[in-house]
Amino acid sequence: MSSSNALDGVFTVAGVRPARDGMTISRDTKLGKENVITFFALGAGTSISQECYDTTSVYIGAEGDASFITGEDAARQSFTDGDMLIVPGGTLCGVDSESGAVYTEIIIKKEITMNNLVKAGEVMKLKDLIQYEDGSISNLDVASNPSMKFVLMAFDAGTGLTPHRAPGNAIIFALEGKATIGYEGKDYVINAGENFRFEKNGLHSVTADEKFKMALLLVIE
Repeated sequence: MSSSNALDGVFTVAGVRPARDGMTISRDTKLGKENVITFFALGAGTSISQECYDTTSVYIGAEGDASFITGEDAARQSFTDGDMLIVPGGTLCGVDSESGAVYTEIIIKKEITMNNLVKAGEVMKLKDLIQYEDGSISNLDVASNPSMKFVLMAFDAGTGLTPHRAPGNAIIFALEGKATIGYEGKDYVINAGENFRFEKNGLHSVTADEKFKMALLLVIE
């Protein structure tokens, strides 16, 4: 497990950016410049007022419970670990938490293509969007444009990706099960709720020790 000061090896978003009582805190992951990926931590009883971005934003729950408040009518939706919310550009969005919450915010500065299974403005459980296939690896593109790709993958037990290199920085969100990440000659076991970061052109592989689901955010800049 990495220290709370570094995004290396296996880590958790809450470990990197823990919540502090009475405070809201953000940390830039420095995965990209065109696409801004930030870890947010809301202390118990804190909130971020409604505001809007000109472009699409994506939220991924890491720990704790929050409520997202969206639109002119300030509709509230419960949000917890493993949840995803896609907010279209120009839409008011705020968040509050009674008990504290940690999440990832992705601001996408170019127009995106979204999978028809994904509904903007609705909180969805990421792991429920993709299913296992016997002896296979399933892929589902959630959202993409020329500078980023957000994809879900479901690995049947024993399946895996052979070592390869990616054209950009990337972060894995483990959603269900357990797998072994091979990265630059070392093996790392990753479990649901944990994360892993790849640097651009880093040699990596994924092997499912049991049925395993993950989300992958690839930033191509």
